[in-house]
Amino acid sequence: MTRVDPIALELIKGALQSARAEMGATIERTAMSPFIREKKDYFNSLFDRQGNLVAGTQKPSAANMISCVFEHYPADEMRPGDLYLYNDPYASHGAVNHSPDMVFAAPVFHQGRLGAFAVSWGHLWDIGGMLPGSISPDATDAFQEGIMLPPVRMYKQGVLNEELLRSFLRNSRFPDMVNGDLQAIMSSCRLGKQRLEELFGRFGYDTVTASFELLLHQTEAALRQAFEVQVPDGRYAFRDYLDSDSATEPSPWVDVVIEKQGGKVTLDFTATSDQVKKPLNFVMDETIPDFVCGLYLTHEEPSILFNAGFVKAFAGMKTRKGSLVDPMFPAPTGLRAHTKARVINSIMGALALATKGNVPAASPVYVVTMLRSHDAKSGTYTLCIEGHAVGHGARPFADGIDAVYSLGGGGRNYPVEFAEIEFGMRVEAYAIHTDSGGPGRWRGGCGIVRDMRITDGDALFANRVENLKFPAWGVNGGHGAPPSTRIVVNPGTPEEREIKPMTDGNRLKAGDLLRIMTPGGGGWGNPLHREPERVRDDVLNGYVSRASALEHYAVALEGPNLDVNEAETRKLRAGRRGATKMFHQRGAYHDEAPPDIVDQEKT
Repeated sequence: MTRVDPIALELIKGALQSARAEMGATIERTAMSPFIREKKDYFNSLFDRQGNLVAGTQKPSAANMISCVFEHYPADEMRPGDLYLYNDPYASHGAVNHSPDMVFAAPVFHQGRLGAFAVSWGHLWDIGGMLPGSISPDATDAFQEGIMLPPVRMYKQGVLNEELLRSFLRNSRFPDMVNGDLQAIMSSCRLGKQRLEELFGRFGYDTVTASFELLLHQTEAALRQAFEVQVPDGRYAFRDYLDSDSATEPSPWVDVVIEKQGGKVTLDFTATSDQVKKPLNFVMDETIPDFVCGLYLTHEEPSILFNAGFVKAFAGMKTRKGSLVDPMFPAPTGLRAHTKARVINSIMGALALATKGNVPAASPVYVVTMLRSHDAKSGTYTLCIEGHAVGHGARPFADGIDAVYSLGGGGRNYPVEFAEIEFGMRVEAYAIHTDSGGPGRWRGGCGIVRDMRITDGDALFANRVENLKFPAWGVNGGHGAPPSTRIVVNPGTPEEREIKPMTDGNRLKAGDLLRIMTPGGGGWGNPLHREPERVRDDVLNGYVSRASALEHYAVALEGPNLDVNEAETRKLRAGRRGATKMFHQRGAYHDEAPPDIVDQEKT
C-alpha cells in the first residue's frame, strides 16, 4: 500500500467531510418538497472503489449502498458520466429500508481508473401506491407503497435516460415536486463527484485510495479497542417489543445476542419474531447493527470517521429469513422505523448488561402523521406528512434530549409559520409534554404537545404512533417513560374523541382541533439520586409536574416559588430507599424481560 503522509491524510479526511457538507447544502437549498427542504430527510456519503463507505452521516443507515449496483453494472463496465439510482428495499438488500427513499450513486474516475463513488439519497414526497405519500399503516404488501426501482442507470456517459425519468414521474401524484427533488439529489451527487475528482487531482490516485484504506483501518481499530476496553468477553441478550402490528395482533419483538470471545464479536437476531402483515417489517442491511455499536462505543473519539471500518470490526451477523428484520418479499416496509428503533434499543439493552448500565436509556420512535385530501373536480391532491418530535433516552452523564424528531443528522419539524402557509392548518399550541420522560438521576427527554386546527376543508388523517403498550425503558435504576402518547380530536369539548394508533382514513372536518401528544425517553439512574434543586428547575420549566416531583423523586416543594422543603425531602427519601434492577418498564424493575412479557411470549 502507498505510504501516506499523516498531514496529507488529515487534509483528505477534512476534504471528505467538507464535500459531504456541500452535498447536503445543495440538496437542502434546491429541493422542492417539505420533507427534504424543511425536514432534512436526506443523506450524503462517499465510498471507495470497492463500495466501502469512507465518510457518511453519523446515523445508523446502511453502508452497503454500492454492492447492489455492482450486481447489475460491474465495475469494469462503468464509465465517466454514469449515474445509477434505486429505491427497492429488497433488490438493494436493505441499502434503503422503504421505497420513498431514492438513492443516487455516481462513479468517480481519475485518468480512466475508477476511484470512488459519491452517493446521495432523499425521501420523496410521493411515489404512487395506495394513498398519497406512499406510506400507510394499512398497507399489506410492498406494491401498495409505490413504484420500486432496482438499480438502474439514469445517466449513461452523461446522457439522460429520459424514458426512465418520465415513467417514474408518471407514478407520482406530485410529479413536479418529485422531479424537483430528483434534480436536487442528482445535483448533490454530481457535486460530490466533482469534489472527489478534485481530491484525486490534488493528491494523486494512489495517495487518495491508500488514504481511504487507512481511514477504514482507523475506524476499525477504534471500535476493536472500544470493545476490548468496555465489553468483557461473554454473551449478552436483550429483547425489545413493539406495541403491535395492528389492533388485534400480538406484539412482535426484536431479539439480539451480542457475543464477544477473544476479540471476535458477533450479532445474532435469529430469535426475532416473524414478519408481520402490516408495514413494520425492516429489511435490515447487516451493516446497520454494526454502526449502532460503533457509534456508541466510539462516541468519545470525535476524530474517527463514520465508515465501513465499523463493519470490519465484526465477525458476522445472523438473521432468520421470514423474520421482522429479514422479511420475505413483498412484505410491506413503509413504517420500518418502528422496528429499527427496537433494533437500536435491543443493542443498547445488551450493551447495558455488558457495561453495567453504562448506556443511554431507550428512546421511543418518532411520531408521523399524515393529512390528505383530494379535489375530484380538479383531480388534485393535497398532502401534509409531518414528523413530530419525541423525547430521547437519558444518558449516563446527562438528561435525555427533549423534543427532537430524530438524532444523527436528520429530522426537523416544520416551522409553525411554514405549516400554516402550506398545509391548511393553524398551530394553536406547541409545548413540552410534561411528565412524558422517565424519572431518573438523569431524566428522560420529554415529548411535545402540538395543537393543530384544520382550516381548509375536510381531510383524512393517518398516524404512526407507538410506545403506548411498551414505552421506552429506563436503565441502571432509571424509570421507564409512562405510556403518555395520545392523539385527540377536539379535546375538552362534547365532540372529543381519541384516534387509535397506527390507523388511516380518520375523517376530520374544517374547524376540528387535532392534539398530538408524543412520548418521552427512559430515565437513567435512581430518581432519588437527582438533586432536589434540579427537580425544582424541572418543575418550573414544565418538564416535570409538582405531583411527579413528589411521587417519583421524593422532593417536597412548597410556597408560591416552589422552594424545596429540605427536611421533608430528606425524610421522604429516607423512607423510600430500596433495591433497583438494571431495567425498568411499565412500572416495574426487571433484570431482563418483565414477567408479563415473558408470559405473553409463552402463550
